[in-house]
Amino acid sequence: MKFVTMMAAASLTASALFAPTLVQQADAKPKLGLSCGGASWYALRSRTASGEMMNPSAMTAAHKTLPLGSKVKVTNLRNGKAVVVRINDRGPFIKGRLIDLSRGAAKKLGFINAGHTRVQIEPADGSVTQDCA
Repeated sequence: MKFVTMMAAASLTASALFAPTLVQQADAKPKLGLSCGGASWYALRSRTASGEMMNPSAMTAAHKTLPLGSKVKVTNLRNGKAVVVRINDRGPFIKGRLIDLSRGAAKKLGFINAGHTRVQIEPADGSVTQDCA
């Protein structure tokens, strides 16, 4: 019985030693650079990955990997219109799509009727200055 107790204590100590490293890796946020690709829009009335209710008229979006709460500038490459959106959901889950925008954001970008368009995504703070080719 003593051996089992010592092994449990040793494993707890070992996990405590490695836990800070795991937490630091989990807290590391990916840096946002410039991305170009397809965008679509959605207008559901359900909870987003952030836990809030989806508001179709809000300036929000779904992205597969950007941290929830990130703000990005999305530019419609077909007409040059741009909006800043907050990432509050995960997706899109369609091949070739980079971002899913709320209906309100898509309306401001001018592609409601088309349903999808090609966009450029960059940090909202303007830290990236290049354009998509």
